[in-house]
Amino acid sequence: MPNSKFSEAFKHEVLLAYEKRECTIKAFCSKFQITKDSLREWLKQFEKYGSDGLQQSTTWKPYSKALKEAAVKDFLSGDYSAYEIVSKYDISSRTVLQGWVNAYNSYRGLKDTSKERTSSMTKGRKTTWDERIQIVLDCLGDRKDY
Repeated sequence: MPNSKFSEAFKHEVLLAYEKRECTIKAFCSKFQITKDSLREWLKQFEKYGSDGLQQSTTWKPYSKALKEAAVKDFLSGDYSAYEIVSKYDISSRTVLQGWVNAYNSYRGLKDTSKERTSSMTKGRKTTWDERIQIVLDCLGDRKDY
């Protein structure tokens, strides 16, 4: 499912107008109702991949645990900006990098990305209202917060 509200044609239109602009970047972005970050990303993708870089990604991109750890460590070192790290490691977006940083900082750890999404939750049985109340009372009684 596409994650961008902007079509490839719109992105092309913006980049063509950007070459001819006669105003500040702030005014330009305001005119097209885009962020400077979006403009920067589109320029980078177009420069690197041409028109193909403006298309919506329809595939899941796997990353190794080692790559994730290296990217996060570079980010946390403060020696590189998020943009530089995304470019250096060919990560699909800054949001992906930020998710890795959040996982790393919350001690959840980083894992290899698999093409198949798996759920950490298993399908349980249905519970009755009384069972749910008893579960909550047991949790509160044992000072558990789950």
